[in-house]
Amino acid sequence: MAGFIAKQPNGLYCRFSTVVDCPTHYNMTREDYLNNVTGTVRDREVGEEILEDYLRTFDEVVNCFLPHNMTQQEFDEWVKEVSLPDDGQGYKCT
Repeated sequence: MAGFIAKQPNGLYCRFSTVVDCPTHYNMTREDYLNNVTGTVRDREVGEEILEDYLRTFDEVVNCFLPHNMTQQEFDEWVKEVSLPDDGQGYKCT
């Protein structure tokens, strides 16, 4: 497993990389996620399946974080940011 998708406290989605031990994409809507991971109909179906059957909790993001590629302070600020209501700015990559 190279990573997983989780639902943030603000209702949007993030991708957590188990390679770099931190979030790599965040504040994604369902469509942002599906458009980001899909290039074909089959990929979109897989993306839908991930959101329906393999979505992880935000607690797993917090528990899996290691301060290798992001400092603890940066991660704590990020957690605060994704815990606030959606600001409508769209998804971001780290």
